[in-house]
Amino acid sequence: MAIPNKRRGRRRKRVCAFCADNSKVIDYKDLNKLRKYASERGKILPRRITGNCAKHQRALTVAIKRARHIALMPYNMD
Repeated sequence: MAIPNKRRGRRRKRVCAFCADNSKVIDYKDLNKLRKYASERGKILPRRITGNCAKHQRALTVAIKRARHIALMPYNMD
C-alpha cells in the first residue's frame, strides 16, 4: 500500500540582493560581501542557493576569482 506524500508548501523565489538594492556594487576588494557567497570550504555558491540573478551571479563569480588571484581570498579554506 502506497503512503500518500505530504503536501509541501511552495517556496517563494529568492530575490537577487543586488537587484533589490541598486546601491550595492560587486567589488573584488569587499571581502566581507564576497565571503557570504562562498561556502565554508571556499567554493562559490550556486544561484539556486544564493538567489542571485544570472547577471549578478556572473559578476560575483568574476569578483571572487579576481580576489583569489591576487591572494585576497584563499582558493580553499581548510
